[in-house]
Amino acid sequence: MNQIDLKGRVAVITGGAQGIGYAVAERMLKSGAEVVLWDIDAVRLADAENVLGTLGKVSTSIVELTMAPDIDAAAADAVKAHGKIDILVNNAGITGGNAPTWELSPEVWQRVIDVNLVGPFLTCRAVVPQMLKQGYGRIVNIASVAGKEGNPNASHYSASKAGLIALTKSLAKELATKGILVNAVSPAAAKTAIFDSMTEQHIAFMLSKIPMARFLEVGEAAAMIAWLASEECSFSTGAVFDLSGGRATY
Repeated sequence: MNQIDLKGRVAVITGGAQGIGYAVAERMLKSGAEVVLWDIDAVRLADAENVLGTLGKVSTSIVELTMAPDIDAAAADAVKAHGKIDILVNNAGITGGNAPTWELSPEVWQRVIDVNLVGPFLTCRAVVPQMLKQGYGRIVNIASVAGKEGNPNASHYSASKAGLIALTKSLAKELATKGILVNAVSPAAAKTAIFDSMTEQHIAFMLSKIPMARFLEVGEAAAMIAWLASEECSFSTGAVFDLSGGRATY
């Protein structure tokens, strides 16, 4: 494992109790950062804190990422506990299951948009003012190749991730001269708990689209995200970095 220098940095990671978020937290701790995990799952959050706490300083908050007051309070708690926030990784997301667009209920569509797009807006809204005070920040949004290509039977998920890519580009331009860089990664599927809400047919479809003929490993995602969150990433902002095993065509 390459040693990325995150010594003295504080990272907030949403959805940090499992999957890619957990792998990012582990990688950042091993790179010298302190981490703050935000998640809605209290049991998994406590387990993650117990295990990851052996690697460095970890704090947690149970956060409903569609509720601005929850996020504002969690951001204040993070600054109180760690003194600052240098890094924000917007990782939390849901698929909302699979169905043709016309068969999706408005409630399911809205929930996916709220968690996957409104949530990152609310976290950025809470954290960016702190980064502006510091004159430094790195924001990494976890989008998806589905946001670039549009997956059938996942229009709600695809639309939410396309919106997140656009949010990344807009926010990056607003902050380009402020010492705060904003980038996104667009992974192909990684075999995590998010698969539990997908049909076997959709999982097989996603695998069939990947030229490397395998799913993404969470450690591979963590490696790229850690670099994007580092000071070494100094001239990339508003960019979308593919983690697609060769699937992405643009």
